[in-house]
Amino acid sequence: MTAQDAPPALRRRRSSRATAIRWGIGVLGVLLVAALWEAYKLLGPVEGLLIGDTRVLPRTTDLAMPHVWDMAGRLLAPVTRAEGALPLWLEVARASMATLGVAAAGWLVGVVVGVGLALVMLRWRLAEYALLPWVVLSQTVPLIAFAPVVRSWGSRIELGAFEWQDWMSVAVIASYLAFFPIAVGALRGLQAPDTIHTELMRTYAAGWWRTLVKLRFPASVPYLLPALRLGAANAVVGAIVAEVSTGLQGGIGRMIIQFAGQASGDPSKAWGPIFGAVVLGLVAAGSVALVGGGLRNYRRAEVNA
Repeated sequence: MTAQDAPPALRRRRSSRATAIRWGIGVLGVLLVAALWEAYKLLGPVEGLLIGDTRVLPRTTDLAMPHVWDMAGRLLAPVTRAEGALPLWLEVARASMATLGVAAAGWLVGVVVGVGLALVMLRWRLAEYALLPWVVLSQTVPLIAFAPVVRSWGSRIELGAFEWQDWMSVAVIASYLAFFPIAVGALRGLQAPDTIHTELMRTYAAGWWRTLVKLRFPASVPYLLPALRLGAANAVVGAIVAEVSTGLQGGIGRMIIQFAGQASGDPSKAWGPIFGAVVLGLVAAGSVALVGGGLRNYRRAEVNA
């Protein structure tokens, strides 16, 4: 009996068991990283390893590598010694939510642009030959150099009462990183149906749009969902880098730079926003995975992308 032929209750139990296993592996992975960190701090050279003038292994001092428990404890302590200061984890959470909102806006723009380009390249083969190399080439532009240019261009936009906001520049940068995997994944998925299936749709006198809705879009789900998750993670990376490059305040990117400058006096504090950025990427990708749960009927042949 195949997984599709199993009773619904059995499928739910299997799905719950698989979910628990994935969560368990994820937790074990985090614990393994923490154990390796502490093992290297205990056994590694204090000054790291130098080959010539190049340091290939980091120092193991408390300034360079705080203990895991020190970093965890610092998250619970106030950000500063000022009276009424909030805990570090709460400040990190607030900054992460601000960045998440901008990254989500960029991701949505990336979805529209990426899927739109995929549809154009699917409809006209000449467009695929003309556009796909430029889509790939676009990802070679250094993001650090591109972000200030986007902010400069945005500040010159004048459309009646509309005023360009700094966060919009960050969202554009986020969409710039997000659209690439979405466009490539969507194109690959839309082209996935076998010739025999497309020929069958023609025998039913189905037009291009009907074939797209009834055949190509469902077939693209196993390719599109991983692309959407990767695009969400890329949007977070783009938003963080853009916050640093454009100077946007209130996000996790500026907090990373700010706390890094205080690392000499409080090394554990500098790791707080870094942990926040990691969790932010997981939340973004996980949110897309939850959306994909509603499309599980189209994921039987889901592939890794």
